[in-house]
Amino acid sequence: MFDIGWGELLVIGIVALVVIGPKELPGVLRTLGQAMNKVRRMASEFQGQFQEAMREAEMQDIKKSVDELTSSARDFTFYDPMADGPKPSMHSPPSETVVPPPAETPPLPAPPETPVLPAAETPALPEPDLGPAVTPKPGEGRSS
Repeated sequence: MFDIGWGELLVIGIVALVVIGPKELPGVLRTLGQAMNKVRRMASEFQGQFQEAMREAEMQDIKKSVDELTSSARDFTFYDPMADGPKPSMHSPPSETVVPPPAETPPLPAPPETPVLPAAETPALPEPDLGPAVTPKPGEGRSS
């Protein structure tokens, strides 16, 4: 980070021991360590916020391109036949010829009338023979 070698750290340690003194050196080193941890945390928070902002910017670019693709796809999928005129296809070159309106055609002749035939009478069908009627004997009826 600062490109400090072991020899330089040894010199800094000896100077700190002489200037600060052996009694207060551990407290100073602890305070220095806590300050370094705060600086590292702030740097990592800043880096995280920066990366999040970059992701949001990328997402906005991606969303913009997706919206453009969606709108262009919508133009191809929705066709209004009642619109002013035909829309050129993407696959065929635009034609320069003007199509004249269709000429009026004479109405078709009415179909000939078919004669109505009288309904044929159908003969009545005989009733089916179900056999002799069975009547219950007294006392053989339903039991209550």
